[in-house]
Amino acid sequence: MDSTTIINDTLNLSDISREVIGIVKTPVITGSKLKRLYKQIRSESIFKKLLVIVAVAMVILVAGILFTLIVESIPSIKALGIKYLWGKTWDPVQDIYGAYPFLLGTLLTSFLAILISVPFSIAIAVFLGEYYPKGWLTEFLKNTVELIAAVPSVIYGFWGLAVLVPLVRSFEIKIGVDAVGVGIFSSALILAIMIIPYAASLGRSVIQMVPSSLKEGAYSLGATRWEVIRHIILPYTKSGLFAGILLSLGRALGETMAVTMVIGNTSIIPKNIFAPGNTMASVIANEFTEADKPVYLSALIELGLVLFLLTVVINMIGRRIIKKFTND
Repeated sequence: MDSTTIINDTLNLSDISREVIGIVKTPVITGSKLKRLYKQIRSESIFKKLLVIVAVAMVILVAGILFTLIVESIPSIKALGIKYLWGKTWDPVQDIYGAYPFLLGTLLTSFLAILISVPFSIAIAVFLGEYYPKGWLTEFLKNTVELIAAVPSVIYGFWGLAVLVPLVRSFEIKIGVDAVGVGIFSSALILAIMIIPYAASLGRSVIQMVPSSLKEGAYSLGATRWEVIRHIILPYTKSGLFAGILLSLGRALGETMAVTMVIGNTSIIPKNIFAPGNTMASVIANEFTEADKPVYLSALIELGLVLFLLTVVINMIGRRIIKKFTND
């Protein structure tokens, strides 16, 4: 191949390259397109800044609530000390304040409500998410479950006094315990009904997110519907289901009015789950307007501080468990 041929081939390749470059050259951005692009970038930047501001505002809000509770609780902390947490007597007349009966009542009602509500919540989530994910029946049941969360708590309290308490009293007579009706068990039943929608709604959402390929693969291997639910759906969605349970527990810990109306409102440590009791939230609701002494008022606010810290600790433990489930 002589030099003339090489030069001609090079010139031809240069012409082809210029043609290709001309075809794929970058389109010219007009003034209107440039303005639109600039507006999009500016909008995204503003939206990002708003998200940061909202996040910082939420942190400041929570920190402000905690700071207020601590400041208002200082008189009680100075007067009562750490023994306030395990004190078993609450007598404002003699200025004796112990939070242990209310801490125990809060934990008993909340965790008993969780134990009662979890089977129903998971059953509703599986039914709506796996068996009947679409259709009028699904929409009707979903709206009904969500409506339970929208009912005011005071309505649950009235219903509990009129309907639930007599039923619980009859049950207590049959099993041979003090037939009071109101107490820890009645308030736990009310709480269980109130918190079912939280775990059920979140559980239904995560169950519907299970990949169809996993379920179809299990069915192709001969698995039954129950085996798919047990070995595929529940393990795949365990972190989401536990998150719903944790959300329900947070709701149960802070419930006030419904519990106040059916728990019995006594400062005595409950002997069993059928005995009357009190929670930290119900004590604050009942006695806050009657607190006529600085230490008395501060002791009630310290109850709110204890409830706040208890909720934070339980949520931190729950998140660690969710993280472990997710990693597994």
